[in-house]
Formats: sequence, C-alpha cells, structure tokens
Amino acid sequence: MVQQVVVIGAGVYGAAVASELARRGAGVTVVDSGAPAGGTSGATFSWTNSNGKEPRPYHDLSVAAMEAHRKLAAAAGGDWYHETGNLEWAADEAELEQLRRKVDSVTGYGYGARWLTRGEALRLEPDIDPDGLPADGIAYFPDEGWIEPARMIGYLLAASGAERVWNDAVTQIDVSGDRVRAVRLASGRELPADAVVNCAGPEAADIAALAGLALPMRNTRGVLIYTSPVAVAVGRVIHAPHVHLRPDGAGRLLLHTHEVDGAAHVSDSGEMSVDPAAVDEVVTAGRALYPGLHAASVESVRVGVRPIPGDGLPVLGRAARLPNFHFAVSHSGATLSVHVGALVAAEVLGEDHSAELAAFRFERF
Repeated sequence: MVQQVVVIGAGVYGAAVASELARRGAGVTVVDSGAPAGGTSGATFSWTNSNGKEPRPYHDLSVAAMEAHRKLAAAAGGDWYHETGNLEWAADEAELEQLRRKVDSVTGYGYGARWLTRGEALRLEPDIDPDGLPADGIAYFPDEGWIEPARMIGYLLAASGAERVWNDAVTQIDVSGDRVRAVRLASGRELPADAVVNCAGPEAADIAALAGLALPMRNTRGVLIYTSPVAVAVGRVIHAPHVHLRPDGAGRLLLHTHEVDGAAHVSDSGEMSVDPAAVDEVVTAGRALYPGLHAASVESVRVGVRPIPGDGLPVLGRAARLPNFHFAVSHSGATLSVHVGALVAAEVLGEDHSAELAAFRFERF
C-alpha cells in the first residue's frame, strides 16, 4: 500500500501531482534543488492550448487538460487562469498554407478555431496597428489562453499540505529488487518512499538515471522578455509573424520569438546571457504591432530550459521495470499539468489509467 510519496520537482507538474496525492490521502514530500517555480515553470510562455499537437492522443490529452484548468479555476477561484483566446497569422503564402492545414486538422477534431478578417481581429485587439494585420486569413482559437504558473503552484502546494524540502538536491535513489525504497538528498537526509514521481523537468533524465533508467531528452532554451507596465490593451495570446506576446499581469507584457531563443549563451563560468540586439529586435517587432509599446521598457529577460523528451511527446506514468517510479515530464507542462497530475497521482495510488497514458509510457524508448 502506498502511504508515503516523494515528488521530485516543485514546478507545475510537481505541485499538481502533490495536490492530487494529498487529496486522495497519501503522505507527500515535495523536494526541489531550488525554490518552487524557480526552474522552467518560472520562465515559460505558459500558453494553454492543443494547437497543432499531434498525434491524436496528444491532442486529446491537451484538450482534456484545458478543461481541467477550467474546472480547477472555477472551484478554487483561480484567477491565475486566463482563457483569453489566441490570434495567429502568417507572414507569407507558404506560412499561410501551413496555418490552413493546422486549422483544418484541429477543426476536424472538433477543436475551436475560426477565420477572422482584419476588422474582426481589430474588434478583439483594438490597439494593434491595422497595417500589421492581413486583410483576412487570421486564425482565432477562442478556447486557448495562458496561466500564471507561480500563483497556481503556490495554491496547489498550499492546498496539498505536503512537506516541502527546498534547496536540497536529490543525489541518490535507493533501489532494491524492482522497487524504489528511499530518496537521499545533498544535505544527507534520507526520505523513505513507497513511490517516487519524477517531475524534475530539464533534470528529469538525471533523476531517472539515479533509478537506473535512461530517459532521452533534447532540452532547449527559451528566452522571455518582460516589459514594464504599459497602458496598452493586449487581451489575448498573439502569434504574429515576428513576435509572440501576451499579457503578464499588472500591465506588463511578455514577448517571445523562436529566433530569440538562439541568442541565449552560457559562458565558461556557467553564466547565462542573451544578445541585447536580439532582444531589441523582438521589442521593435512588438512596438510595430502595438504602437503603444513605445512607452514600455524591458524590465527583465529570463532564460528557461524547456524539458523535451527525445521524441517530443510527454513521458507519463509508471515505469514497467520499476513500477513504483513514475514520470510526469514534458514540454507543454503549463497546459497539461493539472490533468496529468491527477492521472499520474491516481496511478501512483493503484488505479489503471492505461487508456489515457498508453501513448506516453517510458517504455516506448
């Protein structure tokens, strides 16, 4: 019988798993080498969506996860969840054809998406420069949005009542036979465990290796640009050709492009930096789209590490070779966390969720 569970990682997955385990009566200890939300969950675009996610099981999992966010936010009064919708358009005909294929695919699954004209888009986002929009061919995904991860993590951890161990890295996982027996920390502390859940994000492969499991990962960096508060009406997630942006609370905006990700560098001493010219380019694109952004300055630039399993799909649920060792590792954790946390926690406590998790098992590697 599972009575005591060690959850490794205090990001969106760790908090969601811990909260559900505690709700079901398990004793939980959440361990993190840093602070809660101090890793990827504190530096993420946190877009909630199932926009072009393939294959079909991944799409369906993401749609169910979006509904789980709605239910949690409604039940908890969770104003960290913002179902604002998402606007996306293309720079040229080739990109437009890709966007058409994506819209056709998701609408074929029954997912909310429709085409807008420039005038319709401006009624939703009146502060956009009309010259930045095409006359038509603007895709609108009304059910998408974004979350404030740190606030959600804080709520889930508080609700769990779990024991919390911060700034203490996992250094050893004791395995005997086909079972994990304990987790050892850098401080020397030993945590007995009836089960362990690996929610370690970019460090998930290292944690798996401590248990004798080889998890292939291809992590990437993500650069996020936060503005000062500015009086510009940005109400939705925006995916324009040269800038992605969304609100970030208190009048701030969050800007990103895939191109700026490549401008992050690590020095020989391990210090992370971002090419200022690349940051300026993204901000310039944002100001061209929303002229009111000329009044904003860059308040901070953060670099996160996206945890991406080797084939791009989530790794979820128990490991067959070590059945009391479980995974909750993926890109798109902001979308998946609440729903996946419930599924993984239920499986830790003996339920079978193979129907939902079969496509995401560790054994596919």
